[in-house]
Amino acid sequence: MYDKKLDFFTVHFGIVEGDIVKIKKNSIYKWGVGLILQYKSLAVMTVYAVVYLAAFFYLERRNVAVHEINFGIDAYIPFCEIFIVPYLLWFPYVALTVVLLCIRDKEESEKLVAFLMAGMTIFIIVSAVFPNGHNLRPKTFAHDNIFIDLIKNLYATDTPTNILPSIHVYNSVAIMIAVWRSRCFAEHRVVKAGMIALGVSIIFSTVLIKQHSMLDVLLALLLSAVMYSICYKRTTVREKRVSAARNRVGE
Repeated sequence: MYDKKLDFFTVHFGIVEGDIVKIKKNSIYKWGVGLILQYKSLAVMTVYAVVYLAAFFYLERRNVAVHEINFGIDAYIPFCEIFIVPYLLWFPYVALTVVLLCIRDKEESEKLVAFLMAGMTIFIIVSAVFPNGHNLRPKTFAHDNIFIDLIKNLYATDTPTNILPSIHVYNSVAIMIAVWRSRCFAEHRVVKAGMIALGVSIIFSTVLIKQHSMLDVLLALLLSAVMYSICYKRTTVREKRVSAARNRVGE
């Protein structure tokens, strides 16, 4: 079929069909690279999430002896099925907040992504060298309701292994820190308070639906404190030094 547009470019600019295809490919490539560079933290977190999930599912399916986690206080923590709701909300809570901050607050998102990746990597290493699990889940339930059904489905799909430290707790702390610090929530106090409250309820849910031992929670909180001092405190000190140096130069 005769293409007037192609004939115009061929006559006036010496461009043939193959050149047009190359131009389009180069444009798409440049657009893709530009998009990745613009949202670098989101791209890095996406790639890391794929690698992390592959490692996690491998560890879940391997057949090895497991060290049982048993903390004395676990026996005194009641089972409360309604907390399955915040537990399941953890998935969009983390994912959507990461995406939002990577798009709207790049400076804060870099710290958040570093914080998440550091803790999740440590979790994978611990699970690989120290296979762990617990025997806290109830064998029977006193009654049936929609929350019990959700918990049964969770128990069927998620084994009580590789629980130390709790990633539900660690990542929830990461999100709460990022929300508290980010300029995106500075003018939205109600939303910020709601996000913090949801994060706290997620942490409580891990032990109240018997997905984790209290030891998993405490170690996740300890790891969060250590990673905060590395990912946030040191960065803040470095930023202050750079700012002071710039001010001296300006003087």
